[in-house]
Amino acid sequence: MAQMTMIQAITDALRVELKNDENVLVYGEDVGQNGGVFRATEGLQDEFGEDRVFDTPLAESGIAGISIGLATQGFRPVPEIQFFGFVYEAMDAINGQMARLRYRSGNTVSMPVTIRSPFGGGGVHTPELHADSLEGLIAQQPGMKVVIPSGPYDAKGLLIQSIRDNDPVVFLEHMKLYRSFREEVPEDDYTIELGKANVVREGKDVTLVAYGAMVHSALKAAEDLEKDDIDAEVIDLRTVMPVDFETIIKSVEKTNRMVMIQEAQRQAGIASYVVSNVQERAILHLEAPILTVAAPDTVYAFTQAEEVWLPNYNDIIEKVNKVMHF
Repeated sequence: MAQMTMIQAITDALRVELKNDENVLVYGEDVGQNGGVFRATEGLQDEFGEDRVFDTPLAESGIAGISIGLATQGFRPVPEIQFFGFVYEAMDAINGQMARLRYRSGNTVSMPVTIRSPFGGGGVHTPELHADSLEGLIAQQPGMKVVIPSGPYDAKGLLIQSIRDNDPVVFLEHMKLYRSFREEVPEDDYTIELGKANVVREGKDVTLVAYGAMVHSALKAAEDLEKDDIDAEVIDLRTVMPVDFETIIKSVEKTNRMVMIQEAQRQAGIASYVVSNVQERAILHLEAPILTVAAPDTVYAFTQAEEVWLPNYNDIIEKVNKVMHF
């Protein structure tokens, strides 16, 4: 075991798979000698050569488009979109092509593409179009998988599994989590199953469902709620498409209350999808409506207002108190 930040764990996962499979290719804007904006690919070009780890032009449409061609020829592309707010340029290739090719080809063509990209706010203070939570745009497209780790251990295991998956995966990395803490991470090869949530804190009074950086806000809220004798269970979705409803429903059947938490705007993200499904499947177990913690339905705020605009653990506590006293 080694103590790693999330960015180190991601680099290690890429290294593992570049060693494991000669068909794995890593590429994107400045990912070569520069090692990427956040140094996620630092040292990989020196280790594996310019044919395996290389820079591309500043063209997200080209990055995504070439990934489709490479995948049809037996490669396992791992392209990087430098910031996920730039994904609009690649939406036709992702949602219009990658997601459909297995069906369109009668299951004769796989799309083992893993698109990595940073996103998210909360003290990051990026320019416009850098921090937006756009996971909902991809999650709404059948055929795509969307993975969002909340820490180093999960990041490595989920990324290795994503690269080995034969379907296209969008792997989103919250910028706030890159270097904010360390965890023990195995230095060898391991995977974490996609589509399987993780109960990171057990409780009996209310279920908090979150993903990415909001998992840590949920855990902080749970600690404060414990002082008021409210025992919150916290579930980290890890994969936001497909969603592990089995784990959520099992928790709700125990706690009878739920709060859904996301950094994205209420109309965006996946909160509405999760809430509607849980209420359909477990309405008779609920003693209060499921409430949602999310950002306001406006464009992402400029940095001066970012901390006011983004949801935080106090918002979670407020919603928990409402469901507890409904």
